[in-house]
Amino acid sequence: MGAEVAAVVVTYNSAQHVDALLDSLPAAFGDVPYTTVVVDNGSTDDTLALLRRRGDCTVVESVNDGYGAGMNRAVRHAPEAAEVLVLNPDVELDAESVPRMLSVLRRPGVGIVAPRTREADGSLSPTLRREPTLARAGGLSFTGLPLLAERIEDPRAYVTEHPVDWAVGAIWLVDRECFDALGGFDETYFLYSEETDFALRARDRGWLSVYAPDAGGMHVGGGSGTSHATHTMQMLNRVRLIRRRRGTAAAWTYYAATLLVELRRGLLGHRASWPTLRALVRPSLRPAALGASDAVLPR
Repeated sequence: MGAEVAAVVVTYNSAQHVDALLDSLPAAFGDVPYTTVVVDNGSTDDTLALLRRRGDCTVVESVNDGYGAGMNRAVRHAPEAAEVLVLNPDVELDAESVPRMLSVLRRPGVGIVAPRTREADGSLSPTLRREPTLARAGGLSFTGLPLLAERIEDPRAYVTEHPVDWAVGAIWLVDRECFDALGGFDETYFLYSEETDFALRARDRGWLSVYAPDAGGMHVGGGSGTSHATHTMQMLNRVRLIRRRRGTAAAWTYYAATLLVELRRGLLGHRASWPTLRALVRPSLRPAALGASDAVLPR
């Protein structure tokens, strides 16, 4: 019997975490047939050696051309599966989580399922998000006001199953037809915003993203490292997303709001905000991998 689900993982210096993820998969899948593909994006630690010692996954070596590109490559190496389980290397799945997500995904119109996720200390990880808008550009999620808050913090939102605009993509079960219809992840984002873009494009085509609290997993976070450069990518890609979905005028407004937010964060002691501010106003300082260094307003 062929695999019903392809579990796809992209690693980058993930030796500290990926063993625990792969060890969690048999119990998470239960009786569901699956295959696992891990694309390594040029790790310089022991990730590849660790993966090669295992006999439970296909390992694809790659250059680091971004998270979305790695995920698309992983899916291409698992063409027989009807569903795709997108996993960060620093997650662990709970037992029977995949059958529970499948029961939701196989309903008409559902394209993406995201489970209830917890932090390493067992606390709820607030993974649900509202669509990015100009009003939500101000970094005011702490207000809890839906008009101003992209991140959904209210614990009541995590109790019952319901559709969402999008959810953090650390653990996603995706319908393969949906994945193929969208052409996979947009590789031009390189890192960050690709899951936001994917979920919103799916919604544009009539595919729902659904939160499924009966399935669960743990997300350590930061499994491939964080840096000033990754924060800069995150902020630039948010502006790019708005430009691509809302147009240039909206993007300029979002860009200006992002400058103010990063200035505020910098003054409050967030060190990564200073290089991000410089990159926002000086395109030549932006990470070359984004291909967004030709104009002040990133494309």
